[in-house]
Amino acid sequence: MDDRNPTTCDPTPCGNEIEHHDDDNAPDWTPATVKAAVRTGDRLLGIDLGSKTIGLAVSDGLWMSATPLQTIRRTKFSKDVVELLAVVEKYEIRALVLGLPVEMDGTEGKRCQSTRQFMANLKGLGNRLSELPVALWDERLSTAAVQRMMISEMDMSRQKRAEIVDKAAAAYILQGFMDAMGFVR
Repeated sequence: MDDRNPTTCDPTPCGNEIEHHDDDNAPDWTPATVKAAVRTGDRLLGIDLGSKTIGLAVSDGLWMSATPLQTIRRTKFSKDVVELLAVVEKYEIRALVLGLPVEMDGTEGKRCQSTRQFMANLKGLGNRLSELPVALWDERLSTAAVQRMMISEMDMSRQKRAEIVDKAAAAYILQGFMDAMGFVR
């Protein structure tokens, strides 16, 4: 990692891992470290964290495809956690991939701080969620890309797009992460 600029994306050939240095000794979860920590057959959960909703997507056991799952309407953190925990248990999730809303110039703004705080809150719970690896994945343009696809390829109405965009963005984020995992030997 580059200590000179810890808020930029690592331009590695296999992905867009986010570099960040915390004061604690928690590992930086990347496609390589997640791949080493989970077994074939284990499922991953993609999370698109918004201010009003949380989009969720689940992987298959071979990490080939991400499927949009559901959208959680955000209320209180404690209630959001109950819903996340239910999904983690139902699908036997072994790692989380949380979209990090990096600015277009590669810097981290307030939304990134909010996302990192959400991750820290998950890690401090002392339950099943706090035990899982949580990888941050650059989500720049994920919602825009999903919106474009829904308009151009699916001719979807604005109302229908609004209903599914968050879970579709979570699938887009998770798919990018899993594609990068595929490049790891």
